[in-house]
This record gives sequence, structure tokens and C-alpha cells, in this order.
Amino acid sequence: MAWNLDSDRPIYAQLLERIQRQIVSGRYAPGDKLPSVRELAAEASVNPNTMQKAFAELERGGLIETRRTSGRFVTEDIHMIAQIRTSLAKHEIDSFLDRMKGLGYETQDIIRILQEEKQEEEAERSALA
Repeated sequence: MAWNLDSDRPIYAQLLERIQRQIVSGRYAPGDKLPSVRELAAEASVNPNTMQKAFAELERGGLIETRRTSGRFVTEDIHMIAQIRTSLAKHEIDSFLDRMKGLGYETQDIIRILQEEKQEEEAERSALA
């Protein structure tokens, strides 16, 4: 199945972000071998050169590494992965807060809504148990 990519942003940057997310979410664990450029390009329905560019950026950043004749692997540096995960989370939070404030909500209103949502979620979980 092709990856859902946005035409407003460079494709390689979106591929890079998607692979980063797959790594920080645990789909690819520290030390895991990644699929080949061609395999991932086919999965994403993109040109292999575009996928190669995303891989090169990930390697330059240290998140993945190439081992001669063995392929590409996720770094085993769990601290780096945790830092990237936190950075991505902060970006998501900033985006969320900007959108909520665009709707006219103040920070306290947002916190209240989140707390109410959490309580509802916990109540649903308790009802299912």
C-alpha cells in the first residue's frame, strides 16, 4: 500500500519523517535491519533515488548506519532515539496548541478539555474491564 504523502512538501523529507516515526515508535527497534531502499521505495510508491536521499539524511543524522554488504540498520543509541522521540512529540504538541489557539482556546481551556478527555477514556477502559 502506498504511503500517504503530501504534495505541498518535499517527498524525501516526508519519507525521512515517516521512517523516523517508525523507529521512535518501535516498529524498527535499535539494531534492527531496515528494508532495502528499493523495497521501501516500492512500498511508498516513490522513486528509489528519493528514498535514497531520505536514507542519506537519516544516516547523516546518525539514526541509521550502513554496514558494508549487510545493509542499513537502526542505531543502537537508545538515547539518540529517545531525544528524537521527545523532539517529535514537542513538535506535535506545538502544532496542536497552535491549532487549538486558532480556534480561540486559551491554555487553561485546552488543559481542561484534555483532562476531561482522559477521564472519559479511563471510564471507558474501566467499563470494558
